[in-house]
Amino acid sequence: MISITEKTLQDLQFPTVLETISDGCNTDIGKEKALQIKPFRDKEELMQALMQTSEYVSSFQNNNAIPNQGFDAITHEIKFLAIEDSFLEVGSFRKIANLSATTNVLLNFLKKFDDYYPNLNARASRVELTKDIITAIDAIVDKYGEIKDNASPALSGIRQNMNLVRGKVNQSFGVALTQYNSLGYLDDIKESFVQNRRVLAVLAMYRRKVKGSILGSSKTGSIAYIEPEATLKYSRELANLEYEEKEEITRILKNLSNVIRPYLPLLVEYQDFLSDIDVVAGKAKYANRINGILPAITEERRLFFREAYHPILYLNNKQKQEVTHPQTIELKQENRIIVISGPNAGGKTISLKTVGLLQLMLQSGILIPVHERSETFLFDRILTDIGDNQSIENHLSTYSYRLKNMNYFLKKCNRKTMFLIDEFGTGSDPELGGALAEIFLEEFYHREAFGIITTHYANLKILANELPYATNANMMFDEKTLEPMYKLALGQAGSSFTFEVAQKNGIPFGLINRAKKKIEVGKVRFDKTIANLQKERSKLEKTSLNLKEEESRAREESKKMETINTKIQQKLESYQELYDSNQKIIYIGQKIDDIAEKYFNNKNKKELIGEFLKIVEIENSKRKKATPKEVKAKVEKQKEIIAEVQVKVEEIRKEKKEKKLKPVVEKPKPILKVGDRVRMLDGRSVGSIDLIEKNKATVNYGIFTSKVSLDELELVEAVKK
Repeated sequence: MISITEKTLQDLQFPTVLETISDGCNTDIGKEKALQIKPFRDKEELMQALMQTSEYVSSFQNNNAIPNQGFDAITHEIKFLAIEDSFLEVGSFRKIANLSATTNVLLNFLKKFDDYYPNLNARASRVELTKDIITAIDAIVDKYGEIKDNASPALSGIRQNMNLVRGKVNQSFGVALTQYNSLGYLDDIKESFVQNRRVLAVLAMYRRKVKGSILGSSKTGSIAYIEPEATLKYSRELANLEYEEKEEITRILKNLSNVIRPYLPLLVEYQDFLSDIDVVAGKAKYANRINGILPAITEERRLFFREAYHPILYLNNKQKQEVTHPQTIELKQENRIIVISGPNAGGKTISLKTVGLLQLMLQSGILIPVHERSETFLFDRILTDIGDNQSIENHLSTYSYRLKNMNYFLKKCNRKTMFLIDEFGTGSDPELGGALAEIFLEEFYHREAFGIITTHYANLKILANELPYATNANMMFDEKTLEPMYKLALGQAGSSFTFEVAQKNGIPFGLINRAKKKIEVGKVRFDKTIANLQKERSKLEKTSLNLKEEESRAREESKKMETINTKIQQKLESYQELYDSNQKIIYIGQKIDDIAEKYFNNKNKKELIGEFLKIVEIENSKRKKATPKEVKAKVEKQKEIIAEVQVKVEEIRKEKKEKKLKPVVEKPKPILKVGDRVRMLDGRSVGSIDLIEKNKATVNYGIFTSKVSLDELELVEAVKK
């Protein structure tokens, strides 16, 4: 059961967040509901709200965008239907039909895409889907919000008669217009409309000569507007029919209101459902703008916000095109209180507010801008004391007000509480106020509450260092420029840099030295030690950052080299397979050449066939049975390798050709001898010479021999004498 005071909501600027969400809603009711968002009291309801928003955010990236849930509010219609014997105007029924249609479309969509939006569909499944409301209204009212002619047999008959009478009105008027115009009784405009009736524009001097009823005159009195006598009786008949039409429409609307009235609770539910989805949409749009996600929510007492942004500051800076610095903050059972110290304008208060606001947003069902590996648990209470809280109404000073606030903290603080206090202990004598603040901090600590405080008091920094489950932290400053880095560093208290900042702002050195003499030597030394430690920490941070970048680059290079080595290894294996295949074909070719030569000498066909079959049998015994698919894949792979090799060979040939074109001094070709290791000029296989006859050499490649012209060979290694 979470309890948040209005003061805490204001301290953490929660209403500002709600205003931005409200602006993203489509409907007035949705906008109003967004402004009323409060932290959830029930964990199950909270998780449902968070998951619904998370699902809606995902719809911005996938192809199944959630239909528009916009609608015109029917709050007025709901009130009227609740009154017995009341009836709605025709335009109200069109709004009700549109509301029902929008709801039905959304219900059907969420049911269809339940895999994508299970939590939104769970909300939708509580709403009844019916087309009866739309069917009943569509039978009476057209899409333009007018009563249909066939809404009832009586209305159909009345409107038919009205059309006939209108025809007679126009016909009789036309006859009178022609007659009196030919006599020259009419003004140039000839006709006009008065009291929604068609009249002749008669010149005043001839008004007694035109039979009919005078309905008015022009401002100058020069024209009299007369309805012709022949038209008059039809106009009266039309007026009677119009009255009958109005009476019939009233009867139809009363009847339709009675048909729709039983659906009143469902209409209330429809409006509530669509406005709820509108709020979810508003929260999703806001999450999209601040890069909000749903971190892990655990039962373990640990708050870990990694790379957390203050959402209001982030959006403001984004608009100004300025950088927002994220903070990483962790609170856990073994480190439950953080005391942030350091000079003003370094970002202490923003760090404190960031944690409080993000936790408050999350417990209100709003996604937050943190790293995806962040996590937190749920607090029952969040207590804040931020800013100048001087109470004019109660005639309380800042310090009195803060003491009153601390008293409230002491009553409510427990292990399920988070407290956030800015400038802890200020407003009173530094020593006395600091001592009281120390006691408060010890009390909060022993109650196992989680909290963050900011302070300038040295005794609180020392206390945080002494308490096992509390820690100091500081907002880092550049040691040279004393400019804030807006980065929170845990584990060490921060110096106020009082004298350093004064010197930087041009205060004379002599005055600064006089000020130093006014205070205790120990305090100056303590503050100086902290300042030096902070500077060293800043240097170490920079070194660590550089080392991490170098390590990251080394990892990337290592991964690239691994990938390249893998590719090279695969290519070598492919080339080796091709080489082995080609060597095998050369060997078989050599065997067939030997058999052919033997047959050339003895003409023994039987021996030729026997030798040939022997070779075939030996080769077939090495083959493995493969499916057509495997064979096809092997052939395709071999084609690819051959094509790749051909490209490489062409490149080598081109290079060789270019080298041949260049004028080179030819070295005397070595005389080849038996035993020399040689290879062909355009080949890579190395063999040794077994025999030289005339201008040919028999080269032994290990698994086969080949006769090659000496001119086609090059020496690789001469035989040792």
